[in-house]
Amino acid sequence: MRVVIGEDSALFREGLARLLVDAGHDVVGKAADAVTLLEMVERIRPDVTVVDVRMPPDHTDDGARAAARLRELQPDLGILLLSQHVETRACVDLVTSGRFGYLLKDRVLDVEDFLESLRRVAAGGTALDPQVVAGLLGTARQDSRTSSLTPREHEVLGLVAQGWSNTGIARRLWLAPRTVETHVSSIMAKLDLGGTDETNRRVLSVLAYLRQPD
Repeated sequence: MRVVIGEDSALFREGLARLLVDAGHDVVGKAADAVTLLEMVERIRPDVTVVDVRMPPDHTDDGARAAARLRELQPDLGILLLSQHVETRACVDLVTSGRFGYLLKDRVLDVEDFLESLRRVAAGGTALDPQVVAGLLGTARQDSRTSSLTPREHEVLGLVAQGWSNTGIARRLWLAPRTVETHVSSIMAKLDLGGTDETNRRVLSVLAYLRQPD
């Protein structure tokens, strides 16, 4: 896949580029600030861009704002945000569009998981950091709409929201795939989300539910 990297730390940027090249991907551009990133992605039109949330020129949420702009310009572009800390406001609107991921930078150290997340985003799916999902679900657990879920269903719901398929959830929780299917069906029914086996639609449904006002 063709990747553009937006990252102001030269050390992290070059390390990430080397990791992607070693994995067989084509790094077609590297930008150190949000303005250059926008111009580069618009010109090169890669399959996916990996973007630091905080970038020059303002060092606030420039990367996230650039990502939102790129989503408007290129709806089919895969976008993977990276951040030192969880900043959910940077991802809520983007995640509902699909082809999106948001990971803490530490997750890059788990190379296989990071590359799998990148592949999932490039293929049209969603990949959310467990800490992002935990923050969303922590609020939702105090909502009466989730009070009927069992502890195991909360656990499965968290993995669904991260973007894992039923097979991936089964491996992570040491459960039979059919057991996971039963849990997912129960969750969808209890939350009145409507059942579907398509991973990205499940993620969008869960996050749409979590965004609803009380």
